[in-house]
Amino acid sequence: MSDLWRYLIVCPLVFLGGYVDAVAGGGGLISLPAYLIAGLPAHAAIGTNKVSSAMGTTLTTYKFWKKGYIDWRLGLLCAVLALAGSTGGANLALLVSDRVFKILLLFILPITALYVFRSKSLETAGKDPLSPGRTALIAGVCALVIGVYDGFYGPGTGTFLLLLLTGLARMDLNSAAGTTKVINLSTNIAALVTYLINGKVVLVLGLVAGMFGIAGNWLGANSFSKNGSKIVKPLIGVVLSIFFVRILWELLSGA
Repeated sequence: MSDLWRYLIVCPLVFLGGYVDAVAGGGGLISLPAYLIAGLPAHAAIGTNKVSSAMGTTLTTYKFWKKGYIDWRLGLLCAVLALAGSTGGANLALLVSDRVFKILLLFILPITALYVFRSKSLETAGKDPLSPGRTALIAGVCALVIGVYDGFYGPGTGTFLLLLLTGLARMDLNSAAGTTKVINLSTNIAALVTYLINGKVVLVLGLVAGMFGIAGNWLGANSFSKNGSKIVKPLIGVVLSIFFVRILWELLSGA
């Protein structure tokens, strides 16, 4: 596939992923398949997706910091553990062959999508907060475990973290969201560095797509409505269907 066609496929879909992420969450369920649909090998798709993801996460982390949602003592602890987990996850992914990785994606992605979009409750009402020490311990373990997942694959990371930090660590939603952004930024950077070192990143494509993702995120944030998730979920279904057909075709044809 020519470079021009890759840009024509990836950039609009990453824009859509940014929009979806702002409106309903789960934008990675579109942005990662975009690179695979465009013909990038699995490892290069994940590595390049980390470029655009890191760009968007950097901006959102800054916004949450300005709003005062980030406890930096807890955030830095989680960031260190997330860095370690993500680096390990990315290195583990690089040990898996491209064909085996595509087979794994056919199982991982639908399970991830099902869990993310069936999880509706992020409320901690009626739950007593934990002590700072227990909160830090649980949040740190979550950062490490989800860090491994994000380095290995990625989509749904933010939603998983929110569910765990509000449910297990009993953090309020704003604090959990702020800590999630710090962890997510750390995992993106650690995985990106690992993929860059191993030559698995199409850097220019990732940077250009990242600008489209930021634009989509901005549009989604400014056109948010309470029915947003109802609008974007069918779009995610279309993209995932295209992704499945392409991956299955490649596997069956031996491409």
